[in-house]
Amino acid sequence: MKSTKNIVTTFLLLFAITVGFAQDEDDQGGSVIQTLTPSKLIGKGQYDIKWFNNLYTQTESTFTDGDEPRQTFFTSTVEAYTGVGNNKRWNLGVILEFRSNVVADRDALEVFQFDGESNTARSGFTSFAPSVKFVPLKNVNNFSIQSSFFIPLVDNETENGVFLDQNGFIWQNRFFYDYTFPGNKFQLFTELNSELNFGKEEDSFANNSLRLTPGVFFSYFPSSKFTVLALAQHSELVDLGNDFDQSFTALGGGAKYQLTNELNIEALYTNFVDGRNTGLGETFNIGLRAVF
Repeated sequence: MKSTKNIVTTFLLLFAITVGFAQDEDDQGGSVIQTLTPSKLIGKGQYDIKWFNNLYTQTESTFTDGDEPRQTFFTSTVEAYTGVGNNKRWNLGVILEFRSNVVADRDALEVFQFDGESNTARSGFTSFAPSVKFVPLKNVNNFSIQSSFFIPLVDNETENGVFLDQNGFIWQNRFFYDYTFPGNKFQLFTELNSELNFGKEEDSFANNSLRLTPGVFFSYFPSSKFTVLALAQHSELVDLGNDFDQSFTALGGGAKYQLTNELNIEALYTNFVDGRNTGLGETFNIGLRAVF
């Protein structure tokens, strides 16, 4: 419990400090968080760069009853896209992932020590992916698809009992759709994430499987520069020959704030409320996005 309280305190402090720098700015119409959802693409010559950090920590799982030694997994992802063409229907980009994991009941914040040489921790860049976003229907600009091909950078998925990342190729396709209700105060965003995992079965628990993760996000905008949201996600890992399946359901919420015309910040929390062959932990997320 102490570890979770430390995470919450650090998480809220970072968010409050960053938002505080921009509290005196006048509210203006139509910010990026309101008009440029993941469903919508940027134009030619523009850039969209997102740095998103996810800290997942658990002391429970479906594998045992009661508390377990804490395990914590930190993922830092950078996504960078640029617009091509003159009709905002194609974006090209790249995704890079860095991970730091600690086990054996170490404090959750110790993932930031990056002491990968110990027997209770590992860290490093784990994958990269060329990526494309496109709008398949000319007259429906709030429906888009992001297709990415992840190439692993890890030699071994697990070393000395410490998991780092999947050692396999992933073809990921994410389907985005959003709807803004009349009045611009409420917005519904939906996503279906599909991941085809393939590679040698002995290299990864997830190779030769398909993961499907639908999600729903409901946002309320007190102003054009600030939103609070609630979310629900469910994930199913379907066995395609590796003799392993998995599922989990997560609920949570968060907030986004437009710091400047180009830069916004977001903070999210989720709790894994149910699942099969999975941990029952919680995530703390903070991200920055720049569009220029």
